[in-house]
Amino acid sequence: RSPAEAEKIAEEVGYPVVARPSYVLGGRAMEIVYDKPGLKRYLNEVLRAAGPEVSTGPVLLDHYLNDAIEADVDCICDGENVYVAGVMEHIEEAGIHSGDSACSLPPYTLSPALVTELRSQTEAMARELGIRGLMNVQYAIKDQEVFVLEVNPRASRTVPFVAKATGVPVAKIGARVMAGAKLTEFQLDGGAVSPHVAVKEAVFPFHRFANADTILGPEMRSTGEVMGLDSSFERAFAKSQLAAGVTLPLSGTVFLSVRDSDKAHVQPLARKLVAMGFTILATSGTASRLEDADIPVKRVNKVMQGRPNCVDSIRSGDVQMVINTSQGGQAAQDSYEIRRSALTMGVPHYTTIAGARAATYAIAVLKEDNLGVAPLQSYFKGKF
Repeated sequence: RSPAEAEKIAEEVGYPVVARPSYVLGGRAMEIVYDKPGLKRYLNEVLRAAGPEVSTGPVLLDHYLNDAIEADVDCICDGENVYVAGVMEHIEEAGIHSGDSACSLPPYTLSPALVTELRSQTEAMARELGIRGLMNVQYAIKDQEVFVLEVNPRASRTVPFVAKATGVPVAKIGARVMAGAKLTEFQLDGGAVSPHVAVKEAVFPFHRFANADTILGPEMRSTGEVMGLDSSFERAFAKSQLAAGVTLPLSGTVFLSVRDSDKAHVQPLARKLVAMGFTILATSGTASRLEDADIPVKRVNKVMQGRPNCVDSIRSGDVQMVINTSQGGQAAQDSYEIRRSALTMGVPHYTTIAGARAATYAIAVLKEDNLGVAPLQSYFKGKF
């Protein structure tokens, strides 16, 4: 409830921390804070800018799990039995608001054992809480350990996506259970394995605002969502990008500039892009790591190193895709012009390694074969 108390608690739980005001929706005024100066800036600037209805209440501080995988689970419980409607794996790491993160149903990297554990924990919580109707749980997985972020005893924004992806009228069944029906009255197969993959992608209004920054965080910024459906994750992701208005390139130059913790992870992506015929353009730190791995790369100046620089390359049309990750307030601010230029030029840009990886493998699929279409009904069997 005071700056002194906030600094003390942040030291106890350990940086980085997720700071959020109480009683907000959509992650409003939430931020990941990496150090004491960042916390002071958050308390003095971000909260104040959010308005008195936000800034006058207590602030909650949680330790932030770096590079954790986030998962969403929707279920229906009638007080006794539980039907897990969908387990979704987020493509962006935990810390990106769930409404802004792309996600895959079924999960595309989680092991079957881990998915079974998520289902088991969800069922146990639904029974213990005495849920009648829909419930949503958000998890984070770090080093194979499962953390519960939040449990919502209600329908989540993921319910329409789950219903479309599985062909099960989740909201209708949840409403009937709330009115007294039992799950045994419906033909539900909780152990069914989907023969297809659905990918949800968020749609953002950044191009409508002159100074908007495209970097994602705990505060929700998307204004809609789309879905790609196909036989594999890569094909479904490619469709989701097309539906969101993003055209993945099949040739040209990819600009890379990533934070230190991502430099090792970007090497295999760069190698795959080169193998597909792309030219790699990178700033000094990222270029050095790629050269160490014998990956051909062209160097380009950062914005503060003089011209011509990476932003000039984007604005001149020499770059067809941007992969740019940053960590901390100053680094994000320094790379703002990169993200804004990519947005202005209509160049696909990814601000997380997970998103960049998904895009790279989607490009590989697109180069091999054209995407096909099929009626939504052809993916499902059975009626309710």
